[in-house]
Amino acid sequence: MGNVTSSVAAKFAFFPPDPPTYDVFRERDGRLVLPGVTADKNMDVHLLETKVGNKIVATFWKHPFARFTVLYSHGNAADLGQMHELFIELRAHLRVNIMSYDYSGYGASSGKPSEFNTYHDIEAAYNCLKKDYGIKQEDLIVYGQSVGSGPTLHLASRLQKLRGVVLHSAILSGIRVLYPVKMTFWFDIFKNIDKIRLVSCPVLVIHVSLSLSLFGHPVQLLHFVSTDFFFCLHVIPIMQTLRRRVLHFSAFLFLMI
Repeated sequence: MGNVTSSVAAKFAFFPPDPPTYDVFRERDGRLVLPGVTADKNMDVHLLETKVGNKIVATFWKHPFARFTVLYSHGNAADLGQMHELFIELRAHLRVNIMSYDYSGYGASSGKPSEFNTYHDIEAAYNCLKKDYGIKQEDLIVYGQSVGSGPTLHLASRLQKLRGVVLHSAILSGIRVLYPVKMTFWFDIFKNIDKIRLVSCPVLVIHVSLSLSLFGHPVQLLHFVSTDFFFCLHVIPIMQTLRRRVLHFSAFLFLMI
């Protein structure tokens, strides 16, 4: 029963765009590029190998005056080709570098999406930040949206000196999306409810809902935060542009802690 439930939860967790919304090309000088992203956008493309041998695509959006870097894990139904506008806006508004990556099986990344592959994927992206850009934990904010909260908390639970964690429409766990269970089973996936207890840095939870009620997975996660520095932002998406501006402003305040 456990394996069946776990497989069902995994099937509901991943919806990579099919076909992918972009491809990766290599220029004559060896540089990797994404179609439609010109050199003046100041963005590097990487093809990173994970510890299980998958090749994942990662993009690093540089800001010339950045104090911090955001490691962004996107939601379950998007790939990097759909995220360009958001990253350009975040970089401009917050004056940060942004590293984002596609999970195994998403976009032009090889392999198949799975819980543990997302953990290997974010570790590869983090290692690239350390090796290629000299980014320190103290200057890194990890940001996870929806299913991206899984790899985000996986990494945050292992790194004790992070600048902060942003959880946007996060989940408690895979099984809890399907059933309101009270305990964590061994066959569950993305056990965020357990891993958030191990996070020692400031945490910002963003709860997006049409309802005025402060109830849902993101808000419930706050009950298990062990750090003394945590914040919750409840956003009612009246307008997409307004929603983005609110998110930018809240994230900016979070950076100033």
